[in-house]
Amino acid sequence: MLRTPGREKVLRYALMLLVLALTVGPFLWQLSTSLKDTTEDIYTSPPRFLPQHPTVHNYAEVADTIPVWDYALNSLKVATAAVLTNLVGAAMAGYALARLRFRGRRAAGLAFVLALLVPVESIVIAQLTLVRDLHLNNTLVAVVLPGSVSALNVLLMRNAFAALPYEIEEAAVIDGANAWQRFTRIALPSVRGTLAVVAIFAFMGAWDDFLWPLIVLSDQHRFTLTVGLNYLHGTFTQNPRLVAAGTVIAVAPLVVMFACLQRYFFRGVGEGAVKG
Repeated sequence: MLRTPGREKVLRYALMLLVLALTVGPFLWQLSTSLKDTTEDIYTSPPRFLPQHPTVHNYAEVADTIPVWDYALNSLKVATAAVLTNLVGAAMAGYALARLRFRGRRAAGLAFVLALLVPVESIVIAQLTLVRDLHLNNTLVAVVLPGSVSALNVLLMRNAFAALPYEIEEAAVIDGANAWQRFTRIALPSVRGTLAVVAIFAFMGAWDDFLWPLIVLSDQHRFTLTVGLNYLHGTFTQNPRLVAAGTVIAVAPLVVMFACLQRYFFRGVGEGAVKG
């Protein structure tokens, strides 16, 4: 028996609500916990989602206990640097792989694909050795360096540039434009959506990164937000409300950023056509 369109629509929305609950639900629960007063039992059964007496005291207490805003500033520096290096590096590498003809182009493209298959944990020792040899350990530069140009972002830019019609560049060549002029004046303006996707991926990856900053940083004044909150996690073991407040502080900038740039993100996923 075939389903009616109405039943299919109900099933579709039910699945969407289920996925929404699984993805957004934990964050909302952390937000609710962070707003609960110390007099309220957060382990009550059945669980109570809405706080009885909402308060922002937990956020103030987190800021008083650890330099959370200094950690956030360090994370912002790292994330901003990662965005800039990925935009420049991935765009240039992607354009070279997609539009330029040189010996070893196929091998270079294959190398970027293979780089996606290598677990980060398997190369972290080699990265740490390289950073120490460069005398960059315990610096924010060392945090940025391994992710300064992501292989995924290079492939995204390559696919976007490869989808552009060759006729436009051929006309530019006839007019005397060199490779740099074709890149900056023709190719880049046509893939603004993909550039936005690369910026979002780079920012989120750098902001959320935990393992590498934890390994390379030893000075507490240089900790990023994720490392700083986890490093002092033992201080909050008896007060989950503060842990929840710290989690919300760490996640909120990502939510705001994606909410502001989501239309560019979804436009950039299908980037490639030249807008006339």
